[in-house]
Amino acid sequence: MITKENISFHELIGLNAAIVKSNDKQMVGFVGKIIDETKYMFTLRTGSCIKKIPKGTARWKFDFNGQTATVEGSELISRPYERIGMKT
Repeated sequence: MITKENISFHELIGLNAAIVKSNDKQMVGFVGKIIDETKYMFTLRTGSCIKKIPKGTARWKFDFNGQTATVEGSELISRPYERIGMKT
């Protein structure tokens, strides 16, 4: 089960995400659903727009199970299958 404490070790595709802080000020406030993930990038869909955003340049807020969690992007930099297998 995903919790605030272990979200960094779970599947993130399908979650709603928002950028709450970024090196690129234009990206702050961008909200979308994660539709793909690579080692360094998230692909987000918002309406008809699809955007690829580097993980490490932002602080992310994720919505799941009626909760939210904020995670530094640098904590998420790894291949999804490697991150999911890590121990908390």
